[in-house]
Amino acid sequence: MLAIAKLTVKNQITLPRKIVARFPGAVHFAVEENAGRIVLEPVTLTSLGKIHDKLAALGVSESDVAEAVKWSRKRK
Repeated sequence: MLAIAKLTVKNQITLPRKIVARFPGAVHFAVEENAGRIVLEPVTLTSLGKIHDKLAALGVSESDVAEAVKWSRKRK
C-alpha cells in the first residue's frame, strides 16, 4: 500500500490514516534508516519497574549486571 506523507518545517510527519489503521493501538514507533529508507516499526514501551521485576524473577542482581558490563567491555 503506497501513501504519501509530507515532512513539515518542524521535521514532523503525519502518517496516513489508511496506514495507521493497520496498526491498531500503536502509539510509539522505532525509527531506523535501512538502505536509504526510513523504516518505522510499532513498539510497546515497557516501564522500568516491569524490567526490574522481570530481572528479579530471573534471579539477576545488580552485581550480575555490573559484572556483565565489565565482561563485555573487556572483550572490545
